[in-house]
Amino acid sequence: MVQLGSVAGAIIAMKSVDFFGRLRALQVVCIIWLIGVSIQVSSHSVGQLFAGRFIEGLAIGQTTSIGPVYMSEVAPSPIRGMANCIFAGAVYLGIMLGYFSNYGSALHIPAMLSDGSVNDTQWRVTFCSKFIMAGFIFITSFFWCVESPRWLLKHDKSQEAIDKLSKLRNLPTDHPYIVAEISDINEQVMAEKEAARSSSLISNFKQIFTVKSIAYRLIIIGGGSQVLGQWSGANAVTIYASELFSLVGVTGIDKLKMSAVLGVVKFFSAYFAAFFLIDILGRKRSLYIGICGQMLCLLYYAIFLNLVPEAAEGVAINDHAKRASTGALAAIFLSGTFWTIGFNSIQYLIGNEIFPLGIRSFAQSIIMVLHFANQYGNSKAMPKLMLAMHSFGAFYFFVGVLCVALVWAFFLPELKGRSLESIEEVFTLPWYDLRRCNKLVPDHSQIHKVKYTNSRRNTGFENIHFDLEQNKHSVEMIENSEATNTNNDARRSSGEEDDEKKGQ
Repeated sequence: MVQLGSVAGAIIAMKSVDFFGRLRALQVVCIIWLIGVSIQVSSHSVGQLFAGRFIEGLAIGQTTSIGPVYMSEVAPSPIRGMANCIFAGAVYLGIMLGYFSNYGSALHIPAMLSDGSVNDTQWRVTFCSKFIMAGFIFITSFFWCVESPRWLLKHDKSQEAIDKLSKLRNLPTDHPYIVAEISDINEQVMAEKEAARSSSLISNFKQIFTVKSIAYRLIIIGGGSQVLGQWSGANAVTIYASELFSLVGVTGIDKLKMSAVLGVVKFFSAYFAAFFLIDILGRKRSLYIGICGQMLCLLYYAIFLNLVPEAAEGVAINDHAKRASTGALAAIFLSGTFWTIGFNSIQYLIGNEIFPLGIRSFAQSIIMVLHFANQYGNSKAMPKLMLAMHSFGAFYFFVGVLCVALVWAFFLPELKGRSLESIEEVFTLPWYDLRRCNKLVPDHSQIHKVKYTNSRRNTGFENIHFDLEQNKHSVEMIENSEATNTNNDARRSSGEEDDEKKGQ
């Protein structure tokens, strides 16, 4: 029910994220989330529980549009990938806490009461843990978060946008970096207003499906990331982790313990990818590493189930197969690691980079509808898939999907370090040239003409003028800090002393 509610939530986000703004939409979602959890915790019937789960899904579906869009719009371009991967890693923070909550409740709260009745406290306690995160996000959003400057400029709130961007960058409002970034955003906002006078749902749908470049981005890039990612086997491993552990000989409460450990592995590997890979290696290299690693791990797991059929049948594994079963156990953990490095790193990021500002949140909402629809379909299909194709056949299928994903990834553009406003120019290229976009369409945004330097000679900001004809750039110092002025005064004094010596 949560996944069905999430599909509906993603549809609602098509309008709510632009109507309320990124920050207010997040706060409204937290209230919906708290209402859904309250209904679940107080449930006395299955119908009430399902209703609470569906309402919770309405909130969750919107967060996957709000969070990535907001992070993309407020983060500086050099760390935009990291910021979005922090959001993706937070998903696994929730999964990890959920696994440990289940394990802790099963370990310390008896499932049955002394009179033989079911102990509802065991599952109610796990549900109560959701209050902590929803409440924390709601309260801190009033103190730590500011509205997206790009959304403010789109809605003609220029001065507020400058103030918010200044606060985000921790720079004065008249700073060259702030001026350059506002200039880039304004340029795109004005261009979009010239191209489209209306921002209704109908006009957005028309733009997305009639403009070939945008349709390609939505269907092939955004849709492909969700379909291939969700059917690559990672979702099946997350949802049915305890059942998969039982296939390699893990039994009893140890299955919940191993599931919790899997949550820890995914959480830390997601943040490793965020801080050390996505903005350093780039989107495509991280994706290649993730897909190849995940494919090898799932291939090993499939071969193990194929060659050791007694494991899938629940029969005790012979001594000669125990080492292989240990390898299969490791393959599950490693597949989760490579998933977070690969598909998980880009499934929330890519949709927020490739679309223009006017339809960014709308298009991201459509992509998230595909995300949750495929997630729901995958979770329902997995048990039947394992029965129809045997356990090993299902994982051979996932390996095949990952092979297709490698070909798909080859044609993706590398958007590392580009400003959001410059990405639109990338998609003027034919689809087969997108992978060479950085050579064919360099990023000449105003923001890249301002570069911070900190050396013994110069401390300040440089204004870099790029000469397209000569393919060279000249550098002009912008004296906008006390340190810069001090250094310049020192150089002048030194020059005057030299002149005096020469005169003598």
